[in-house]
Amino acid sequence: MEENNIILTGDRPTGPLHLGHYVGSLKNRVALQNTGLYEPFVMIADLQALTDNAENPGKIRQNILEVALDYLAAGLDPEKTTILVQSHIPALTELPMYYSNLVTMSRLERNPTIKQEIKQRSFERSIPVGFMTYPISQAADITAFRAKYVPVGEDQLPMLEQAREIVSTFNRIYKCDILVEPQAILPDNSSCSRLVGTDGGAKMSKSLGNCIYLKDDEKTLKQKIMSMFTDPTHLNISDPGHTEGNPVFIYLETFAKDEHFAEFLPEYQNLDEMKEHYERGGLGDMKCKKLLNNVMQSTLAPIRERREEFSKDKGEVLNMLRKGTAHAVEVSNETISLVRKAIGIDYFNDEDFINHFVNI
Repeated sequence: MEENNIILTGDRPTGPLHLGHYVGSLKNRVALQNTGLYEPFVMIADLQALTDNAENPGKIRQNILEVALDYLAAGLDPEKTTILVQSHIPALTELPMYYSNLVTMSRLERNPTIKQEIKQRSFERSIPVGFMTYPISQAADITAFRAKYVPVGEDQLPMLEQAREIVSTFNRIYKCDILVEPQAILPDNSSCSRLVGTDGGAKMSKSLGNCIYLKDDEKTLKQKIMSMFTDPTHLNISDPGHTEGNPVFIYLETFAKDEHFAEFLPEYQNLDEMKEHYERGGLGDMKCKKLLNNVMQSTLAPIRERREEFSKDKGEVLNMLRKGTAHAVEVSNETISLVRKAIGIDYFNDEDFINHFVNI
């Protein structure tokens, strides 16, 4: 497999995966995997999760298998995709040390993604160093496998840009082309770039409690959908409504297909007809939510069923993680060897250094 076909992506195991993960990256990972054109590495980023959960490592520990099950349920195939655990890859703790010497604090502080995350977590000046250097760690994750492509949501583009800067700086200083500048693969549906929370918040987030999880059972899913925010000005069915920024319609735009209307709401041929009716008035929020519930139940049922099946043998899931991690160690160790040689610190494998040392 050519190096420029390698993909690296992953998730922090701070809880089970939700719809934001699914539409933002996970669904696309499965599609890319199934083309047979790429060599994907998907990482459970437990080290990165510890940057703001250091005092509660049990939270990370209990979610390793949760995330692995979500991966398998969504369609990732360990025969086609290497699924690995970040903390068990030695290269991913060594590379950040080298890269940290190439990045200034002011550059880290300007990273828009970091600034937003700091604000969301109310760190103020009590920012863990590990969290602040998150972009450096992410650059190490990508470059350890010399990945060319990184499927991300738009909110992660500043992180990827910083990784590209680190690669460029390293290759320039050490006069080599070892590291590969990664390129983003964005979701092809603009509504998928950031799925709003069920409360209408700008982002679906575990910490905000506004998520729909891939593992939610039928009853839980329905409860969350039926309690979703809609248009606050649409007080009566006869009132004209707004579909722009309306969470229910954002979800319908993301998931509803014409065949869903034929099956669940045949009075409309497609979403455009339904939106037009809502905007002129005469269509109630409850009817819209009932359609959305049918659409989401239909979409998530196969994922939920596969998850339940994989959950019957968690020992085998753990073995899958062990095997994928072992392969990732082999690949990343090759990169580390090249990086040490480029820097000039591979002392015990450098014949010139050994001969010079012995002859002093």
